[in-house]
Amino acid sequence: MADELDRRLDAAVNEAFDEYFEETYNSIVENRTAKKKKRAYVERNREAGHNRLWNDYFSEDPTFPPHLSRRHFRMNKEVFMRIVDTLSANVPFFQQRRDAVGRLGLSTLQKCTAAIRMLAYGSAADAVDEYLRLGESTSLSCLTNFTEGVIQLFGDEYLRRPTPEDLQRLLDIGEVRGFPGMIGSIDCMHWEWKNCPTAWKGQYTRGSGKPTIVLEAIASQDLWIWHAFFGPPGTLNDINVLDRSPVFDDIYQGRAPRVTYMVNGLQYDLAYYLTDGIYPKWSTFIQSITLPQGSKAALFAKVQEATRKDVERAFGVLQARFAIVKNPALSLDKEKIGKIMRACIILHNMIVENERGGYTLYDTSKFEEGESSRSSHVEHINNMPSHFGNMLGLRNQVRDRHTHEALKNNLIENIWNKFGNDEDV
Repeated sequence: MADELDRRLDAAVNEAFDEYFEETYNSIVENRTAKKKKRAYVERNREAGHNRLWNDYFSEDPTFPPHLSRRHFRMNKEVFMRIVDTLSANVPFFQQRRDAVGRLGLSTLQKCTAAIRMLAYGSAADAVDEYLRLGESTSLSCLTNFTEGVIQLFGDEYLRRPTPEDLQRLLDIGEVRGFPGMIGSIDCMHWEWKNCPTAWKGQYTRGSGKPTIVLEAIASQDLWIWHAFFGPPGTLNDINVLDRSPVFDDIYQGRAPRVTYMVNGLQYDLAYYLTDGIYPKWSTFIQSITLPQGSKAALFAKVQEATRKDVERAFGVLQARFAIVKNPALSLDKEKIGKIMRACIILHNMIVENERGGYTLYDTSKFEEGESSRSSHVEHINNMPSHFGNMLGLRNQVRDRHTHEALKNNLIENIWNKFGNDEDV
């Protein structure tokens, strides 16, 4: 009797095991043979997007006139087409090609327009989908490749140090404005970093409570940005950023052109920048006077503060042209943020080069007629060996406080002699 029960129990267990094994096996086979889900495909009709863009802006009779095209692209058509042609010729990503079935891909105009719209309006990646017929991931690829291409192809020209010809023009403008030897204004701005990694927030957060990245820049009267140092954390002030900045490296290493200028009959050999009060009293920085005493000091403070606003204007125009720089940065990658900033500055300088003839306010033609009235000169490129002794001597010359005080006093007299009787100043 007991043996019979054991046999029945073994038979029931074996039957249950066989059923479980068969169900498990069938489930595995079904999962392996099931069709994988394909990525969602949306037929955007990219050809219609290109035709619409072409008819709106680039045809012989465009829908939008030049002033609206300038507003939408932040630049004149010839500047944009120069960028498009250069990227198309040198960057494979922007070359229009056919796919496996012979259908043309996105055009260079569509890709460049998507990148420009994201920079200009600070919009989300999918905001251009309905008009240009680009998906979100494609728009992000356009932005990344566009910024890298602009930096690679235009960076050497539009982020260059001033050439001797550039320096002479800047010196002439500075002399007309009452500051012989002045070649620009220097200051810093902060770009909020919304998605800063949590581990870095303490390093990048300043008094506002939000993490920021610092841009140090030098700008001239025409709003051209001659120097851009981007990347220091937002906790640093202007002096700390200056200690890290390469702004004087060309002077220290003997590569900078030699500049001479006269102020009240005295010759100086180092050009200078106008700054606000936080910068140190070096021979290369001229600040305003906090509490001016007397007419001469008050006039100097008024003219210096008005002239120093060039760099503030440059920051404002840069943010107005490219809202992506005005809005908080959304990327987690600091390197990508830096490339966006550099690309925006390059595009800004390209626009300035194209349009500055329409708003340059100072006439330097009298200096072009002869050298008799010009007190500022660019002589030659220094070829001084950059060994430690020379670098230390040049560093001490750049940071000389006595030269700073003497130069500032002479500039006060020069401003008074030039504008003291002018009621409009």
